[in-house]
Order: sequence, then structure tokens, then C-alpha cells
Amino acid sequence: MIATPSRREVLHYAGAGATAAMLPHAAFAAETDPWCRASEIAARVRPPTFPARTFDVVAHGAKGDGRTLCTAAITSAITACSQAGGGRVLVPAGRFLTGAVHLKSNVELHLADGATLAFSTDPADYPMVFTRWEGIELINYSPFLYAHGQKNIALTGRGTLDGQANAQHWWSWKGRWGGTIDHGWREGMPDQRKSRAILFQMAEDAVPVEKRRFGDGHYLRPSFVQPYACENVLIEGVRLINSPFWNIHPVLCRNVTLRNVRVEGHGPNNDGCDPESVDHMLIEGCMFDTGDDCIAVNSGRNADGRRLAAPSQNILIRNCHMKEGHGGVVVGSQISGGARWVFAEKCRMDSPDLWYAIRFKNNALRGGLLENFHYRDIDVGQVGRAAITCDFNYEEGGNGPFKPQLRNIVVERLRAKKAVRIIDSQGLPGAPVQGILLRDCDFGGVTEKSILRHTEGLRLDNVRVNGRVVEALEAA
Repeated sequence: MIATPSRREVLHYAGAGATAAMLPHAAFAAETDPWCRASEIAARVRPPTFPARTFDVVAHGAKGDGRTLCTAAITSAITACSQAGGGRVLVPAGRFLTGAVHLKSNVELHLADGATLAFSTDPADYPMVFTRWEGIELINYSPFLYAHGQKNIALTGRGTLDGQANAQHWWSWKGRWGGTIDHGWREGMPDQRKSRAILFQMAEDAVPVEKRRFGDGHYLRPSFVQPYACENVLIEGVRLINSPFWNIHPVLCRNVTLRNVRVEGHGPNNDGCDPESVDHMLIEGCMFDTGDDCIAVNSGRNADGRRLAAPSQNILIRNCHMKEGHGGVVVGSQISGGARWVFAEKCRMDSPDLWYAIRFKNNALRGGLLENFHYRDIDVGQVGRAAITCDFNYEEGGNGPFKPQLRNIVVERLRAKKAVRIIDSQGLPGAPVQGILLRDCDFGGVTEKSILRHTEGLRLDNVRVNGRVVEALEAA
């Protein structure tokens, strides 16, 4: 049975000041058709608009020679634009070297065709700010493009943001992972492992965030683009390459549009987009070719996620193309604050190096309630491991007291030419995955049996496997 929104939830969804009498009948239509809610998300998420003023960074001293550090000039243009009441900060054609760029309210940063913001590889060019790293709050290096507590901001244009990360800069900080040595790290080199463990323990011990100071000597890589606690955010048209860490990482934001963006990078943890504790977001027309999950919905890790208790919700993904990555549309694993009402439609996924098309990952240290996920019209060329996975054994697996909950997943018209395996669903004892419906799906190239452990309520409605309609999945 599909869970329906409560009256209180629908009033919250409608916005501040709403009353039951003000709500259209369609607000309750999710009781019969959850995709009505997706339509409302699309209607409610509106990009910001800006005054018709332009502030050229060159006029403030920036030089597009790729060698001159332009941080101060870009900051000057943003400040002037903000003080004038808002408008567009223009980066014209050229290669502009910069450190951290901090957006302010009512400012659109526009990269013209042929413009590149090349971000410095010197950590000293990224001041300490309040941020979130793998789902935990801390003070660390500024994300390359950052905004905190701002309203009406945008990153637009046909230009490129180049993080300049590679095996010599940023990526080697990952260190050894899973028994492998890659991305430039070698024995004896510094890495993030010790600091990562310290940060995680600080969160468990409820150390105040202002005392969780990292930065120099701790090797926790900054995110690429991170609006934090912002409202009305637009990222459109640009190309992101060579990120040090997560690419697009909106945190605790409301009303976010990500449109026609290309994300390319195969470094460690190069997730394409990680909406974390976000309410109302539209992701459309984007291309992801990444070294980790293409889109990963998050909501905080372990104690920090439970402390903030801010789920990711009301997210619509449509008309996107996922190439290489660990998963196409993913929920987790930093998901302790929960997630609900995530929709994806009309997406293409195709690569032997794309592990899964649809992926859920959680464990008993994260916990969190995950419910109401609806996917339709997903075209998959091939995936490397399985079309769909629900994994409660991720990282720490069952070693924790917080039972994960995952329920109400509906997948319609998923067509996979080469799926290898249809589904790998592994809950935990006492914490089963609940309620998966596959409807009008077609899986070809299936060579491995599905894995179904601690999974309840799997239903098939007109599902074809290797050209034959089946009423149940063959499981190992």
C-alpha cells in the first residue's frame, strides 16, 4: 500500500500560511496518483530572477590569462552587484584562475561561452567555513563555489568550472580505500583516514560544530559547488570537470533548480549531485559521467543526521542522462535524516561502468525512514551489476542499533537491454525492505539470478525477463 501524505504534511508542502480551505483538491491527489505530487513539485520549484544589471569581473581587475589569481576581483564584482541590489556578475571568455568564490543574495554568476573558472590547487586559497562533509557538520576548507544562508542565487551560462583536481592535487588525499591504492596516493603520503574517523567520533560525542575544526593538515577535500541553507537556487547550463570531491552539493536548501548541467569527472567520490536535506528540487536535462554515484539523495550521517532531523523530500529528476557511475538515481548512504517523495522519469542510463540504475544504500548505523519513491520511463542500455539494488549491508551493515526502513518503491516502464541481474535487495533481520512494485518493465541480458534477502512485498505486474513474461523472479 502506498503511504499518503497527512493533512499536516500537505499543509507544510503547500507553504507557510496555507490553510486546508486554501488547498486545491489536487494537493490530496497523491492518495490515488503519486505523480500528481511530482507535477506540483515541478510547478512549485521556480528559478530566481535578477535585476538587469551586469558587473564584468574584468572591470574589477580579473585577467583571463589562466595565471593571474582573480579571487579578489571576482569577490569585488559580487560585492558590488549585491550592494547595488542584485544582478549578473559576468565572467567573459577566457581562463580565470581563482580561489573560493562566495555568492551573495540576488546575485547570478554567469559564465559566458568560452569562459572557464579554473580553481586553484593551493588549499590556502580556500578559507575555513561552516560546511558539511560526508553528512557531518564541521569547519573546513570552503567549497570552491559556496553560499551560506543566501536567497536568490544562480550559477548560469555555457562556460566551464574546472576544479583542476588530479592525482597530484586533491585526489590523493582519499588515501587507501578498500585495499586499493589509486588516484595518486602511495604508502607514506598523507590522507584523510585519520581525520575522517576523528570527525565521525566528534559527531557521535556531540562535540559542538564550532569545535570541529579541520582544514590544514587534515586532508578532508572540499566540495565543488555547495549552497548551504539557501533558498531559491538555480544552477543551469554550465559544465563541471575535475572536482576534488562531491560536485554539486546543496545542503538544507529549499527551491533548487539544476538544469542542463554537464558533470564530468572520475576522481574519488566525484558524485554528480548530492541533494542533502533539501526540500523541493528539480533536476532536469543534466548529464552525469562520474567516478561515483550520479545523483545521490542524502540527509546527514548517523548522530548528526538524527540531530538535525531534516529529510530530503519533494525531489523530481527528469530527462537526465547517466553514463559512468556507481549508481544512476541513488538514495543514501548519508541518510539518517530520512528521505521521501523522490521521483525520476524519462532518464537514460547506459555504461558497463554504471553499477546500478536505481540504488538504495543504508545500514544500522545510519537508520532513517526512506519511503515513497517513484520511477518511470527509465531506459537502460546496460549496467554492470544489477538494474535495482536495495542494500542495508553498505559499509557497517548490521553493526548498529538504528534499524533502517525502506518502503514503497514503484518502478514502472524500466527497460534494460543488458541488466545482468534484475534486483539485489538485501535488508537486515528485523529490518526488511518493504513494498517494491515492478510494473510494465522489460529486463534483457539477464544472466544472474536476483538476490532477495529480508525483503517483503515484492510484486510484479507485466514484467518481462529475457523476452518472457514472469510472475516471480528467480532468486539465488
